[in-house]
Amino acid sequence: MRAARLRRGLAMALTACSIVVTVAAAARSTVPGTPTQPRLPAVRADQLPARYAANHRFLTESARAARAMGDDGRAGVLARMARKDRHFLSFSPRGDGRAVEVLGDLAHADRIAVVVPGSDTTVDTFDKLGTVHASLNGGARALHAEMRRLQPDRRTAVVAWYGYPAPRTMSRDIVSTDRALDGGRRLAGLLGDLRTVNPAPVAVLCHSYGSVVCATALRRMDAREESALADVVLFGSPGTGVGSRAELHTRVPVWAGRGATDWIEGVPHVSLDLPGEQVGFGTDPVTPAFGARIFPAGPGSHSDYLRPGGPALRAISLIALGRGAEVSDD
Repeated sequence: MRAARLRRGLAMALTACSIVVTVAAAARSTVPGTPTQPRLPAVRADQLPARYAANHRFLTESARAARAMGDDGRAGVLARMARKDRHFLSFSPRGDGRAVEVLGDLAHADRIAVVVPGSDTTVDTFDKLGTVHASLNGGARALHAEMRRLQPDRRTAVVAWYGYPAPRTMSRDIVSTDRALDGGRRLAGLLGDLRTVNPAPVAVLCHSYGSVVCATALRRMDAREESALADVVLFGSPGTGVGSRAELHTRVPVWAGRGATDWIEGVPHVSLDLPGEQVGFGTDPVTPAFGARIFPAGPGSHSDYLRPGGPALRAISLIALGRGAEVSDD
């Protein structure tokens, strides 16, 4: 185990040292003939059905276009996303794509959870990334089901937010905050939109590199955007880009947890300011030096936090329901 951690740490260090070399994989090109992005209704409670319907049409048309160009893999992905029982707040097929799916009744929910994914998330992996529960959609569905199981009398909604260009694991971007800067701005905007739709408390749940995105959002959001927040949960986090919870400048509780077999424990917790960018993400969020509230994440690995039946999913769901006192290790 120790040797494996050292190898992972060395790999991350070598990646950081090669930051001046562009090794990022090229983004998937836009399929010629892709339908024009529609003008969407505003993000308001009374406009949600029309917005869902517009994105459904766009998904259906994009699937047809991909199939016509011989891209059967992408066509199949988009066709599954275009099912009538699925609702998308936003969608784009360009490059790796963007997709924001809503589970539950967003306008009338008593509690809302936003799942922010980490590396290797694309439209193509939205429904399946290795295992179903490791994907953004699969994890969000497991979370929504667990929240309803734990408290069936409470109306809940989960937003599966792939709203930023997630880095690839084997790229220079995975050790840089660059992708998180844009993602943090977009995530803060989403929280403002949710406040317009519904004033219910929102928990933001941040996996892996997504925790860097969440931390960036916290540091830049205005009072209205932050007013939507009830809790922030970091899991499988490599760090947040800051030295401590205090540097996030937020009033809301910040939680952190790590599975006992999560490889990310071996990532070097350093942060270097290079010309034009920051490399590495600083203090380990599950250490006392960071100052987060710790929740028990069980024996799982990096992709197991939202695994149905697992202790991490139960703990994260309780926090999202506003019942964090039931899971605290403090």
